Amino acid sequence: MALLQLQHVTKRFGGLVAVNNFSTELQAGELCALIGPNGSGKTTIFNLITGIYRPTEGEIWFDGHNITGRRPDQITRLGIARTFQNIRLFSGLDVLGNVMVGQHLRLKSDPASAVLRLPHYLREERAMRDRAQELLEALNLAHLAHEKATALPYGQQRKLEIARALASNPKLLLLDEPAAGMNTAEAEELMAFIQHILERFELTIFLIEHQMRVVMGICPRIIVIDYGEIIAEGPPATIQSDPRVIEAYLGVGTYA
Repeated sequence: MALLQLQHVTKRFGGLVAVNNFSTELQAGELCALIGPNGSGKTTIFNLITGIYRPTEGEIWFDGHNITGRRPDQITRLGIARTFQNIRLFSGLDVLGNVMVGQHLRLKSDPASAVLRLPHYLREERAMRDRAQELLEALNLAHLAHEKATALPYGQQRKLEIARALASNPKLLLLDEPAAGMNTAEAEELMAFIQHILERFELTIFLIEHQMRVVMGICPRIIVIDYGEIIAEGPPATIQSDPRVIEAYLGVGTYA
């Protein structure tokens, strides 16, 4: 059984069809890219998977569970984590604190226990700190643990955001334009980083990206959408030569 399945998913906003009859599936351990021109519906698909939007039609299944219409926190508990186009770090926390926040959904203590600093909460907090430190070490970010998160270089902030998502122990990680704003050297480093976490944490990764160097360099399978519909799907070599993809990105006149 596939880890993630989208079955005939459609999302309408009034008269606008953002996603139209979208069907695909991801196998466990896969690294797959979702690409398309600006406004083609890529982030809307991520928002549907993570429960920010509810499909107008169709169903979404994850790890044997029908997650159609479930709340984002419920979906995260099942094992889906994501990052966003714009970096969203907690500016008042250091690197370690940001990663600890990613574990809060797994806490068993109630808010009152945290306020009163009861022993069982303090034990959980120590476990969270230890887990966050281990995660930073696994990602070669431990030397930054006590640095202010928003003071880090841009590429390191991107890595930290991914580390915080990993702290929730996901099975599926959604990366929304992780290389946005990066120069060539940073993008190359990010590619190696993504491949490392894929193997180290036995993840499935679904990513949106505009930098074709990243997509073609690390993704064995690519899905291309335009106007909310799949127009091509396959390995990089197939996608690069597909006339429909060239037309969607460059326009009919250019291709002709």
